[in-house]
Amino acid sequence: MPTQIKLPSLGENIESGDVLSILVSEGDVVAADQDLIEIETDKATMPVPSPSAGKIVKILVSEGDTINVGAPIAEIEAGAAAEEPAEKAPEPAAPAPPAEEPPQAEAEPEPEPPAAAPKPAPATPAPAPTPAAAAPAPAPASNGSRASAPATDKPLEDIPGDGHASAAAGPTVRRLARELGVDLRRVRPSGSGGRITEDDVRNHVRNAQQAAAASVPKGVTPPGAPDSDGYGAVRREKMSRMRQTIARNMVASYTTIPQLTNFDDVDISELERLRKDSQADYAAQGVKLTTMPFLVKAIAVALKHHPIVNASVSESGDEIIYKEYVNLGIAVDTPKGLVVPVLRDADRKSIPQVAREMIELATAARDGTFGIDDLRGGTFTISNLGAVGGIYSTPIINPPEAAILLVGRSRTMPQFVDGTFVPRLMMPLSITYDHRIVDGAAAARFLNDVKGYLANPGRLLLAPA
Repeated sequence: MPTQIKLPSLGENIESGDVLSILVSEGDVVAADQDLIEIETDKATMPVPSPSAGKIVKILVSEGDTINVGAPIAEIEAGAAAEEPAEKAPEPAAPAPPAEEPPQAEAEPEPEPPAAAPKPAPATPAPAPTPAAAAPAPAPASNGSRASAPATDKPLEDIPGDGHASAAAGPTVRRLARELGVDLRRVRPSGSGGRITEDDVRNHVRNAQQAAAASVPKGVTPPGAPDSDGYGAVRREKMSRMRQTIARNMVASYTTIPQLTNFDDVDISELERLRKDSQADYAAQGVKLTTMPFLVKAIAVALKHHPIVNASVSESGDEIIYKEYVNLGIAVDTPKGLVVPVLRDADRKSIPQVAREMIELATAARDGTFGIDDLRGGTFTISNLGAVGGIYSTPIINPPEAAILLVGRSRTMPQFVDGTFVPRLMMPLSITYDHRIVDGAAAARFLNDVKGYLANPGRLLLAPA
């Protein structure tokens, strides 16, 4: 008797998710804890395993479905696992149906050309005589454009030229028509003397799109169907749940928190020398040493001396919540969007520990193997724009935190030292802070401490781990 497999709890305050992919098929024999589907929630992507071994009798969800916790996702027949392999052993010799499928796949595109040309072209490819060139006669308002059907008896392929030479239109209109793929002979003119205007071209495109939409049955949207905004082709794509969450959080942050950004530079020439001298020693510990672990450690130590920057505002807005711990969010650029896993107790860790954990967090973020809890509990966020060549920016605070620091690309610049200009390696820093609780002077003092640790790395190495 088949039993239902239901979507288990996905984490605190997560009630639903989108089905990204289905990893098994009906009839498959699965082991306990084998992944069945992949779910995307507001924060992460995670697999859903089978609670027991057996045969998948029926799959109850489809890719793209939004399902709630507790909803059935499949039916499984326990005990079928041992029988199926023996019964299905002789079946590998049945690839006959796939051999017949390619002709069907090739035949499917055939219906599309009639949709682009209701009046099929005659088989004779002979060029049209001069009457075709004299065809700027009034055309119906439902004419086609590049993606729609022509409104004359002759298909576009039989009409020489691009249709612009014989039309009464100025250079700007002709250029617009070329950009939109519009044959000007199909456009109804509204200008004086029968001239075609830019609005005529845009109206032509809109009419063509409306006609194309009207020809599609209601509720049916052809996958990958082209769209236009009146100026050219556009493509619409639904936001992933993660991108929707990022968008909501950024709007909420920017519209509810008064944010101010300070910019500064720090001389990291000594730090760079120390980093290069220490590379081999760190490599022996399996750590690739970059500047980021030093920056993370400097921020973690400075936050202990500036608790207001490590605080947050209560939901009621009338209390300051001081955090007695330092958990740093490390922004990671992934194919699905920005992910901010949390490096916990950063102030208590050595630079090698910080470097190693940062690599692990970044790898998990890019591979999508992190959990919801890995993204929670941050007190301050660090973003590295320098990795892609940026210098300064105004990062947006990650609520409920009170500040975020962005590091840009370090570059060699002339600095006035002891009466002369010398080349120094300068790192740009941008800190955005919640102006409700962090004053500009407080942010500057915090940033000065961070700069002091980076400019004199010996102080940083002596800081308590």
